[in-house]
Amino acid sequence: MSKKTVLDWMALTLVPGLGSKTLWQLVNHFGGVDPLFSACTNGRIKNANIRKSVLAVLANPARLQEEAASRLEKLQAFGATAICPDDELYPQLLQEIVGAPPVLYLQGRSELLNSECVAMVGSRAATGYGKRSAFTLARDLATAGVTVVSGLALGIDSEAHSGALAAAGATIGVLGCGLDVVYPRQNHELYEQIRRRGLLVSEYLPGTRPEGFRFPARNRIIAGLSRGVVVVEAARKSGSLITAEMALEGGREVFAVPGQIDSFKSNGTHWLLQQGAKLVQSAEDVLVELGCGWQEQEGGCEEQSPASPMNIDPEALNLLQAIDAYPSPRNELIAVSGLGPAKVTELLLLLELEGAVEILPGDQVRRIV
Repeated sequence: MSKKTVLDWMALTLVPGLGSKTLWQLVNHFGGVDPLFSACTNGRIKNANIRKSVLAVLANPARLQEEAASRLEKLQAFGATAICPDDELYPQLLQEIVGAPPVLYLQGRSELLNSECVAMVGSRAATGYGKRSAFTLARDLATAGVTVVSGLALGIDSEAHSGALAAAGATIGVLGCGLDVVYPRQNHELYEQIRRRGLLVSEYLPGTRPEGFRFPARNRIIAGLSRGVVVVEAARKSGSLITAEMALEGGREVFAVPGQIDSFKSNGTHWLLQQGAKLVQSAEDVLVELGCGWQEQEGGCEEQSPASPMNIDPEALNLLQAIDAYPSPRNELIAVSGLGPAKVTELLLLLELEGAVEILPGDQVRRIV
């Protein structure tokens, strides 16, 4: 693909007021970007549905291409690049969705665009349960060779990316702003890790600030890159369910992780399950459904045993067996264990340091391994 082709597509996206829908209608009608610009130059576009201001800008493609060249030069100066639908690197899966991005801006391992991708989305204000579930699922999917796609938001997105990176696996962060804009700021370190070890993707030019309307648009790319979307934790009305709907419209599989029935943050995932989404208890559920990963390895799928703390006092391990995944008062644990309050406090501290339990407000205790 020539540099001119990329510049032509970039030039089109620089036309003020030219939306994605109209852009694609024009490109498809004229059979490509170059024929479109030729038609514009020769005054052969007279469409009442296109604003005169848009037609006026399209009539001078040289100016648009000059600006596109300047933008591309700046983009490449900080190690990023741009691809368009005519590029062999542009993912076939993404081309199949309605309103595919005319240009994708990339920084990092661009080959990941055409790898086996699974998206993971969920609540920004995730619970501890949701965060742990996302991290573990993403880690295990990455271990099986799957690329984990998410939106680099706080909560579930961050845990999904972190889980994949923890397994030395692949992850793609799809941004709702320019590649050079870190949003949210709290994710600066995670952003840098993905930039170095994974791939950052955006349909927006560098310098584009994050605005609310950009994130639902961003979600179609998350779904479009992936063979399936896993919703870990979400309210009934949320961006995560928008992503799931986009996935269904694109013929993708939708998965949902069940949560506590009394948590409104699980209402969305439970609704998805009622609508027929595949229930996920482990990464294996996703891999088997999509026909990839573990089940193709010699010996088939093997259930991984949950992590267990090592080198812990036997008394602490015995106490751990009495602790449930759902919170319970410390007093109940003391009564069940038969140990004194001081001893239980000592052992709980040890288990907490090992990451085996979580001490919650109200002196509640829950097991997390």
